[in-house]
Amino acid sequence: MTDAERRARHHRLVEADHRHLWHPFTQMQDWLAEEPIVVDAADGVYLVDTLGNRYLDGVSSLWCNVHGHRVPEIDAAVKHQLTRVAHTTLLGLASTASIECAEELLRWTPKGLTRVFFSDAGATAVEIALKIAFQHHQLRGDEARTQFVALRGAYHGDTIGAVSLGGVELFHRIFKPLLFEVHHAPQPYCYRCPLGKSLPECDLACVGELERIFEAHGKKIAALVLEPVVQGADGMITQPPGYVRRMRELCDRYGALLVCDEVATGFGRTGKMFAVEHDGVVPDLMTVAKGISGGYLPLAATLATERVFESFLGPFESQRTFFHGHTYTGNPLACAAAVASMRLFRDKGIVESLPGKGAALGRALEPARAHAHVGEVRQRGLMVGIELVRDRATREEYAAGLRAGHRVCMAARKMGAILRPLGNVVVLMPPLGMTEPQLAELAGIAVACIDEVTAAL
Repeated sequence: MTDAERRARHHRLVEADHRHLWHPFTQMQDWLAEEPIVVDAADGVYLVDTLGNRYLDGVSSLWCNVHGHRVPEIDAAVKHQLTRVAHTTLLGLASTASIECAEELLRWTPKGLTRVFFSDAGATAVEIALKIAFQHHQLRGDEARTQFVALRGAYHGDTIGAVSLGGVELFHRIFKPLLFEVHHAPQPYCYRCPLGKSLPECDLACVGELERIFEAHGKKIAALVLEPVVQGADGMITQPPGYVRRMRELCDRYGALLVCDEVATGFGRTGKMFAVEHDGVVPDLMTVAKGISGGYLPLAATLATERVFESFLGPFESQRTFFHGHTYTGNPLACAAAVASMRLFRDKGIVESLPGKGAALGRALEPARAHAHVGEVRQRGLMVGIELVRDRATREEYAAGLRAGHRVCMAARKMGAILRPLGNVVVLMPPLGMTEPQLAELAGIAVACIDEVTAAL
């Protein structure tokens, strides 16, 4: 294809995008005034656009790509599954691919989780967890337990139940009339503590606030829903060591279920296969999605303990069935990709490589930590949030209208990297398959663009 043909194709696609597509989490008036990058292909940890430009995939194609793109082993698994069957229902039938995927998944998840309910997205996995938790208590005769607890700043997806749990005002306030009431507790945002305290003197006072909710409503609470270790969408808010363990103890004391939402944190993102492993916690329900299929196909799962599962058992006439399902539950193509992805973790020792990669990324981010306009660099494994501030001493934030984080991410594209802003926080969440030199390059681009943008603001 000549350069002229390539440019003509690019402009045709941009015009068609502007004419037909409605993009998620995007102010479309701004979008229609800009010329977007149109991703046309990928190569390892790089995305390639319609003009032939290459970009480091610094956010794993929205946190789901694990090993890189066009991974031979996953490609082969999907192609092989296509020679068998692309899709078949799990309603009244079993399937080889879904059985093998559940078996492989349970080899990695915390011991004590024994049952897998498949769906197709993180939000659906969370909706399933909410309904299981609610029905579990109803079936056990504990009918007063109809309430849920979550953290402010929480993000669990965009379906109505998941939004009810959510605590990101920007995303969720418009839908408030549609939502059910949830008890929201202060988040452990230590850099900007909502209680005006600081570690370690505070002794996790935010946990004390949450405990007061349980003291007041404990017999009515069905479950506490938590993003363990890192609250992603609110700016990569990292929790102090031991926080998830305190949540487990609190739920045990008051008879509530602990639901850990590992949609973003699972599959190696925080340096361990699952974030709950940092505190040695086994939740009653755990949700996974994003990285489960290596970033290839939509797949999600809600995992449950045997105790929770057994509450749904009974004769047909008892109607103890979990009346929930999705057309593409346990899709064989997605399950085949997931099995291949999880086997790569074992065959390539990926979890064992993560401490070294996390340390290398941390070293490359040292200039950001010292930057005059960076308040805090929050990192757990390969999950990073760089919080930009106008004044480091006072922690004054940039006004939202300045779009400081957005400007940094746009500047990064000119240097060959895709980053994503969350307000004034610049997010790096690269594929686990990035090499240490590539991680250093990504961090260097982020720092250079922070220099460029903050100097102009």
